[in-house]
Amino acid sequence: MEKKALGKGLSALIPQKEVSIENSAGQEKVLDLAISKIKTNKYQPRFDFNEEKLSDLVNSIKEKGIVQPVLVRAAQEGYELIAGERRLRAAKKVGLESIPAIIKNVDDLNMLEISLIENIQREGLNPIEEARAFQKFITDFQFTQEKISQVIGKDRSTIANTIRLLSLPKKVQDYISQGAITAGHAKALLALPTETGQLKVCEVVIKGSLSVRETEDLVAKRTSGLKRIAPKQDPDVAELESQLQRSLGTRVRILHGKKRGRIQIDYYSNEDLNRLLDILLSKASSTPANAQ
Repeated sequence: MEKKALGKGLSALIPQKEVSIENSAGQEKVLDLAISKIKTNKYQPRFDFNEEKLSDLVNSIKEKGIVQPVLVRAAQEGYELIAGERRLRAAKKVGLESIPAIIKNVDDLNMLEISLIENIQREGLNPIEEARAFQKFITDFQFTQEKISQVIGKDRSTIANTIRLLSLPKKVQDYISQGAITAGHAKALLALPTETGQLKVCEVVIKGSLSVRETEDLVAKRTSGLKRIAPKQDPDVAELESQLQRSLGTRVRILHGKKRGRIQIDYYSNEDLNRLLDILLSKASSTPANAQ
């Protein structure tokens, strides 16, 4: 659909009561809808709206109008927003009474899919917002993690790791949303057995500006009960760990000795264990019997 700068005045040409989304050429039709008649999206995955970026959008609308219409669906009273809440909020701040919109006939599931994909493509959601959206697919629509990965276009391991963040204490989740720690830090904290321990280590990480690797080492010491500083890891072993973690989508530790050692692979639920077994067994079955 060709983008057009649209502002007030279109409603004088197209009655708001018109709900068809296609014209005679089969193209979607843009209508000018009263902002007061548009309710927010109950499946909106974004909870944190950056005020600075919202202010930039307000200034852009003042100068050029709203370039990209929002998406809505018909509701019992007015319309329900599918995608475009930042544009709707900015339009209200500007003082517009109406906004260009495309009306789509979609159910709740498609509404969630469109809203999530649009947010990911336009401006990345923070990890907790993504995790909550993925969880809604499971609780509201009985999706499996595999099905979510097909809809969203992300690996199943990524979906599983993101959802696991919701098991962290609320305060730690807030730190993730605020950008005080990354998802990598958070995944390391998941190895700690108690919420109290997770929160304490999280605060140490923030205060000391620890890297993800330093956080993993700190968590390993806490879980093993070791008080001494761990010896510096061989860089070749560290690289092998990174390769395994990328391949398996979970935390992996290689404990390498002079003649022997062990590989520790973390999992966080029965479903996560089954996922890892599928990966490992499929790799084993694809290896030739005479391989050395």
